[in-house]
Amino acid sequence: MSPRLLRLTPVVAALVLAGCASVAPDGQRSAVTAHTAGSLPAGSQLADPAPQARAAARAQVAAWLQQPVDADTAVRIALLNSPALEAQVAALGVQDAQRVQALTLPNPTLTLGRFVNAQEREIERQLSFGLVSLITLPWRARWQGWQLEQATLTTAQQVLLHAADTRRAWLRAVAAQQQLQTAQTLHEAAAAGGELARRMARVGNFSKLEQAQELRVQQEAAANLARSRLNAALEREQLARLMGLWGAQADFVLPATLPPLPAAAALRAGDDAEATALRERLDLRALRRELDTTAERNGFARVGAVFGDVGASYSRNTSTERASGHDDITRGWELELPLPLFDWGGAASAGARSALQRNAAQLRETALRARSEARSHWLRYRTAYDLAQQQQTEAVPLARFLQDEAVYRYNGMFISVWQLLAQARSTAQAVATATEAQRDFWLADVDLQLALTGTSPGTPPSPVTPSAAPAATTEAGH
Repeated sequence: MSPRLLRLTPVVAALVLAGCASVAPDGQRSAVTAHTAGSLPAGSQLADPAPQARAAARAQVAAWLQQPVDADTAVRIALLNSPALEAQVAALGVQDAQRVQALTLPNPTLTLGRFVNAQEREIERQLSFGLVSLITLPWRARWQGWQLEQATLTTAQQVLLHAADTRRAWLRAVAAQQQLQTAQTLHEAAAAGGELARRMARVGNFSKLEQAQELRVQQEAAANLARSRLNAALEREQLARLMGLWGAQADFVLPATLPPLPAAAALRAGDDAEATALRERLDLRALRRELDTTAERNGFARVGAVFGDVGASYSRNTSTERASGHDDITRGWELELPLPLFDWGGAASAGARSALQRNAAQLRETALRARSEARSHWLRYRTAYDLAQQQQTEAVPLARFLQDEAVYRYNGMFISVWQLLAQARSTAQAVATATEAQRDFWLADVDLQLALTGTSPGTPPSPVTPSAAPAATTEAGH
């Protein structure tokens, strides 16, 4: 390669970069989807503001709502209907446009002048442009690309957080619906006991104290039923809000029960939790990219502050003698260099070093939190599974066995009707506790997935607390 061609290579590269920069036609939605594809249900997509795409999305949502909404469908609807995510993606498109604008070469400046004296007329023409912006274009292209990638990763985190919130709301709504059914069973049993107590007290076979105890149980069951109805309605409303549904669409149908527990062999292992989080979490990847950008800019901080206004210009002046009409043409170029008399770039360099130190510290702090969250959420996930498995395989079968035995003994006149009703309430409470444990496991699964591949799930999980003791039962003999 000839020396002349080598000198022209940076300029040619800059012109090529400036010519190739363009705004993504889909507003970076495909880039966000590429980062979240492995963590979202198949077929998930972000809202497209085009009218035809909106109409297709509305038709798709209406079709989904014709069937009971499972967790994956709830996430798909939420991503299509979320105005907050649409605003995030639009902001990403704005940043993409600003990137392209920053990579576009500045327009050159044309200066014209006409000067006249008694002997001659002079016309000046000057074409000038910023030299630094042209030379640094390859570096600026890389920085702008990194910044856009960082913003894309940040938007992808918001998508995963919204999907996780929707999945949590779906689990709570279905569990609250199951708890409402259990509360109705408890209330029916308590109402039967209360009615029987009133009849027995009326004929003198039941004392006032025993009747009052049964009425207290009935009142507690009625209050618990009211609270369960309210909780089910609020959880359902929270889910509808996250899915962006209102009006007639808010009357969607949910499955009757939570998903069954997976087999123990299908559980996620915890030995690679920390490594997975450090490798795949989007917030760490965004901070690494920010650190790369800051580190590269740190090297240019002092030079850019001192010589950021270097400019070059080409002049062509024409002087015409009035008497003879002879033209004298001069050509040449000028280079404008700022003199670093007052600002040597020390402040800019110190600011860049501080920004680099800040970003490095943020990355270390986030990595430390990611390690801790990976360990704690996996421990919570595994413990929640063991508790839920214990409830389903031991506690509930034991409660049903006791219920069957109570029925046999009642039929044989070995226990009273009050003991039978008390056992029925205890069995219903065992089912409710098992439902809570099943819900907690799936909630822990959502948090673990987010902690390993997305971002921080938010508030650290509270320690697992023992379930509430079953309601006090009353027994009375014949």
